[in-house]
Amino acid sequence: MKNMLSLLLAAGLVMGTAFAGADDEKIKNRIAPVGSVCMAGDECAAAAPAQAATGGEARSGEDVYKASCFSCHGTGAAGAPRFGDAAAWTDRIGKGMDTLYSNAINGINAMPAKGLCMTCSDDEIKAAVDYMVEGSK
Repeated sequence: MKNMLSLLLAAGLVMGTAFAGADDEKIKNRIAPVGSVCMAGDECAAAAPAQAATGGEARSGEDVYKASCFSCHGTGAAGAPRFGDAAAWTDRIGKGMDTLYSNAINGINAMPAKGLCMTCSDDEIKAAVDYMVEGSK
C-alpha cells in the first residue's frame, strides 16, 4: 500500500510539473508586452515612417482639411480662425504664407503641431493651409 501511495504521489508530481510548465507558458504569453517604444538612437528608429492610408499618394488640401482641420477650423474651437471667415484670416494671411505654413506644421498657441495629423506630410499640411486660405479670402 505504501508503494502504491508513493507511486501515485510520484505520478502526480510528474503530471503537476508538466501542467505547471504549460501554465507558465500561458502566463508568459498573457503578460507579454503588446507593443514596444522606439526611441531616437534605437535601431528601430532608422525604419522609414509608415505611409498614410492613401497608398503613398499625397492627399489634397481639401481632404486633409476635412479629415483633420475641420474639427477646429470648422467650428472655431480654441480660437481657431473659421474656414470662410475672411476677417479672421486677414491678419494671418498678411503675415505671409511661410509664417502660416510654419505655424501649421510646428503649432501655435492652442494649435498642436500639424493639428495632430501625424500621418500628414509637411506638403499635405501646406496644401490644407492653401485650401483654407483660398476659401477664406
